Formats: sequence, C-alpha cells, structure tokens
Amino acid sequence: MNQNFRFTFVSAACPAALLLTAFLLTDCGKSKPKEAEAEAEALTSVTVETAVKGAIDRVIDTDAVLFPVNQAPVTSKITAPITKVLVNRGDHVRAGQLVLVLESADLAAAANESQQQIEQAEAAYDLLKGATSVDDRTKAEADVQTAKETLDAARKVYDNRAAAQREGALPQKLVDEAKLALNQAQIQFDSAQKHLESLTQVGQRQSLRGAEAQVNAAKAHYDTAKVQLGYAQITSPISGIVADRTVYPGDSPVSGTPMLTIVDISQVIARANVPVKDANYIKVGRPARIAGPDGDIPGEVTVVSPAVDPTTTTVQVWVRCANPGEKLKPGATVHVSIVAETIQDTIVVPATALLNGDEGGQKVMVIDKDSVAHERMVAVGVRQGARVQIVSGVQAGDQVVTSGGLGLDDKAKVTVQQPKDEDEDDDDDDSDK
Repeated sequence: MNQNFRFTFVSAACPAALLLTAFLLTDCGKSKPKEAEAEAEALTSVTVETAVKGAIDRVIDTDAVLFPVNQAPVTSKITAPITKVLVNRGDHVRAGQLVLVLESADLAAAANESQQQIEQAEAAYDLLKGATSVDDRTKAEADVQTAKETLDAARKVYDNRAAAQREGALPQKLVDEAKLALNQAQIQFDSAQKHLESLTQVGQRQSLRGAEAQVNAAKAHYDTAKVQLGYAQITSPISGIVADRTVYPGDSPVSGTPMLTIVDISQVIARANVPVKDANYIKVGRPARIAGPDGDIPGEVTVVSPAVDPTTTTVQVWVRCANPGEKLKPGATVHVSIVAETIQDTIVVPATALLNGDEGGQKVMVIDKDSVAHERMVAVGVRQGARVQIVSGVQAGDQVVTSGGLGLDDKAKVTVQQPKDEDEDDDDDDSDK
C-alpha cells in the first residue's frame, strides 16, 4: 500500500517538476536578450564625421557704413540771381547736363563790348602795319639828301684841288683841307643814312608790336567776358542722382556755396573700422561680400588705411561693390564679410564637434574602431561658418563626435549613428506626405 502511494506521488509530482524545469529553462533563456537590450540602451548614441584636410577661409566679419563711389557739390563761380532750376531731388543726371541757369544779361553785354574792342584794335593794327611816323621819316630823308649834296660838293672841290696841285698851280695845304672836308661830309652822309634806316625799320617794328599787343589784350578781355558768361550756365560735374537741393529761382547764392549735391551710387563703398589684429591679414584686392536687401553682393577691398585711428585703435578698410537697382543707400549700416586669406591643407571639422574642456580650453571626442570615445584637447584656428580649423589635437581621418558628445566620458562605449543624407530626409518627408 505504501509502495503504491509513493509511486503514485512520484508519478504525480514528475509532471510538475518537468513543468517547473521547463519554465525555469524558458525564463533563463528569455532573460539574456533583455540584459543585452538593457546594456545596449545604456550606451550613448553619437553622430560622427571624419576630420579631413582641406582649405578654409579666414573671414573677417564687421559692420560698415555705405558711401557713394563718387559725389560732387554743384557751386557757382559768380554771384547772380537764379533764373531756372532744371532738376529736383532724386532726379538722375548725366555729366555735363544743364541743371541751373543764372541771370547773365550784364555778362552778355560785357562780352559784346569786348568783342567791339577787338575789332578796334585790329583796325589800328592794320593801319600801322608797314608804316611809322610820316614826319620823322620825311625829316630823316631830307637830312640824307642834304648830306649827300654836301658830300658831292666836297668831293668835287677835292678833285679840282688835287688836279691843280698835280699841275703845280695850288699848294698841298689846300688839297689837305679839301680832303678833310670830304671826309667830314662822308661821315655826315653815313650818319644821316643810318638814321633813316633805323627810323624806318625799328620804328615800324615797335609800332607794330604795340598795335599787336592791343589786339591781344582785347582778345583776352573778350575771352574773360565769354568765360564769365558761360558761368551762368551751370552743369552737373558727374553722372548720378540729385541728393540735395538748397536753392530756388530768384535766390542769389554766394559764389562757392553748394546749391546741389550729386551722388553716384552705381557703386558704393562700405567703410569699416577693423581691429588692428584682423586688419593685418587684409590686403587690397581681397574678395568680400556686402549684405544687401536681396542677398549678399560680391565686392573687393580697395583701400586699407596705412594708419591706425588713435581714438578707436582700428584701421579703416574700404570695400567697393556694384549696386544693382541702387538699392544700397549711402549712410546705411551693412554687414561686410572680407576673405582675408585662404588657408590650404589644414585639418577641418564641423564646429559642432567643439566642446568646452573640464580645465578650460576646448576639446573634441574621437571615436576609435571599437566604438570607444577618447577625449582630445585641441587648438582651434580659423572659423568659417559651420566649419573650424584644428591646429593640433586631431589628425586627418579621425572620427569626431558632432552630436551626443556633451557629457560623454572619456573611454566610454558608444553607439555610432551615421548622419542622414539630405536626400534621405527629403525621401522621408515625401513618404510622410
């Protein structure tokens, strides 16, 4: 009876034991995947990007004030009432275009008078041309005639006495006296003849010179009057826009006072005050961009001041750019980006990889082939937008953490996720739609 009971108990217990064993085995088998999942969930998920060697620009960003590429005040050289103002503020004008007219009746009369003076001087010049004083020349001609007659008489006396002396009829003394008289008569004749020649040539030349000078003076006076008359017609010195107008018809502005201001804004100059440490990198001819209402406009550095402003300890830099549609207005403040230099063959990583070090400085987290994070202290160089230059601490090919690195411990195990491409994101968005 007992044996049967024992057998019956064992037999009844065996299925329960088998069930318990199977349950334990099944439960143990299920616990392992859960532990693995828990361990996987404990790992930090990070996104990485490869550090590469490439080029990066040293870009200097600053604010600047716009100025026109050229401007000119319109002034008058004479003081006279304004009769016409032909332009208004905002009008476009071209170089040489008539913009103002001044009263000029008196100037026109003065020019006409000067022209009449020219005609008078030219008439006097024509009258004197080829002639001198009639009285002086008549007297000189009479003196020459008288001297010639005296010379002929003296020569005749000398010849007669010389012939008589040869025949022994006259003594030698009388011959000598006749010869002396002949010589004196010859001298008188030569002198009278030279005087006539001098009076005819020099006197005529001086008279002509004086008459010619009067003609030239009259012409110069006329030219001056004509120029003064021209000052009444005021034209624009440059092509551009009338930026300011301060006069009206009837005003009599003082000579030299600006009446209009013309500005050329087909191009503009952005003048920026750059710190000395940044200005040392900037050279004339470097490319730049100016922020405009329709986007950035390309420009070029045209001036780098050789002197430092002692008040602001900055260097003034000028950037010139085209102004399509004249949308950039002088006096406005704009943002300027100057490409001071391009650094070649250097390590470049995303700026999001930079983290603050525990003891100061900056660091990045580098993931090795075993998905272990390593802290690297780095020296940072130039920044350009979302990219940054690493001077030391990272080598080309290193996988640097760009997302998930904040709070990540050194030598921590991580799960690396590859960043999605923009095309994949677009596909996902389309599928959602």
